[in-house]
Amino acid sequence: MIIAVTGATGQLGRLVIEKLKRKVPVTDVVALVRSPDKAKDLGVAARAADYAKPETLDKALAGVDTLLLISSSEVGQRGVQHHNVLAAAKKAGVKRIVYTSLLHADTSPLSLAEEHRQTEAELKASGLTFTILRNGWYTENYTGSIGGALAGGAFIGSAAGGKISSASRADYAEAAVAVLTSAGHDNKVYELAGDTAWILSDLAAEISKQTGKNIPYKNLPAADYAAALKGFGLPGALSDAIASWDVGASNGALFDDSHQLSKLIGRPTTPFSVPVTAALKA
Repeated sequence: MIIAVTGATGQLGRLVIEKLKRKVPVTDVVALVRSPDKAKDLGVAARAADYAKPETLDKALAGVDTLLLISSSEVGQRGVQHHNVLAAAKKAGVKRIVYTSLLHADTSPLSLAEEHRQTEAELKASGLTFTILRNGWYTENYTGSIGGALAGGAFIGSAAGGKISSASRADYAEAAVAVLTSAGHDNKVYELAGDTAWILSDLAAEISKQTGKNIPYKNLPAADYAAALKGFGLPGALSDAIASWDVGASNGALFDDSHQLSKLIGRPTTPFSVPVTAALKA
């Protein structure tokens, strides 16, 4: 059974490939990437595949039984790009697709959700066997800002006291592998999130604890947070989006207490203190 993984050189994709190789023969794993030359270190066969270039997808998906469609990183282009992959998968005779969506995509107020809703609807209507992994926030989405917090003396955001049920990127990769390599997941939708929710002031306290410095959390109005991000060099549209996602978090968009992720991986999810440690070491 050939299992193919899109976006295999991305941060999530690499973890999935690494974990897949421990569960199935290397010859059963195919990395689908824009540039196969950049995938040589993955240790599996690599095929050229570009979400935005349908002509690359037919050949890339030939002989594939199960496909992990890791959602495109190009916000605003995802609907069309995912459509290209689904159309090619159906044409190639792919038997099952596992798709990484967004936590509570059907009801989420986050701007990211609409394209995921479109893809989920198309997948369900395709006639293909599917599993939808509605991934919550990666803890690394926030720990990537630790350097700036240390430099500025505070962790800033607009999530107020909103609970964030995050898990490590490795946790989500392990869940994907569990679904790819075991039975009982056909046509199911999983809401995946960390076991323990936290708020941004908890994250700031953990950073303070691990560094021995006083790093408070400073909550800002969304416009001020976006302006600060722009001042750090982030593009305007991305800065506005990040601030809006924090506002969504303040209203519960990133909270889930169903524990479906830990059930899938057979262990508790990774505490947010672990990625904090990793970020500080990096």
